[in-house]
Amino acid sequence: MNDPIDRTGLARNFWDRKPLKKMNPKEWEALCDGCGKCCLNKLEDEDSGEVALTCVACRLLDDESCRCAQYDIRHQFVPDCIIMTPDNIDEHAYWMPATCAYRLLWEGKPLYPWHPLISGSAQTVHDANISVQGRTLSEFDIPEDEWENYIIEEPT
Repeated sequence: MNDPIDRTGLARNFWDRKPLKKMNPKEWEALCDGCGKCCLNKLEDEDSGEVALTCVACRLLDDESCRCAQYDIRHQFVPDCIIMTPDNIDEHAYWMPATCAYRLLWEGKPLYPWHPLISGSAQTVHDANISVQGRTLSEFDIPEDEWENYIIEEPT
């Protein structure tokens, strides 16, 4: 039996039935909720491995849309930008934000009701105050040795 298709052309609730490593590129990309948190600079404690988010954003983050302004060619500008894929999720999921769909599914948790795949609207991530919309500072304005002064608490 075929899965019912939703308005995005994807099988309804595909993320509940399909392991991350088996997702096709369209499914994988659809998991992104558009919060922008993955584009925030992070600090990792060398001893504990704990990762802290800062409000200091990558130079390519569009603070209003919470999307990369140069997504398709971002490595030309930010060579160390990590592209999350089904093949490297095990290596990188730990530093993703706690609300991130990739991390949630990797941890075996459900998506939140505000996630666009659940709500049907990209706006709900902003309405729920999960995104960093309008709340970031440019990495050009804050010296890296001061980033620890800009650590933010994630909403839960």
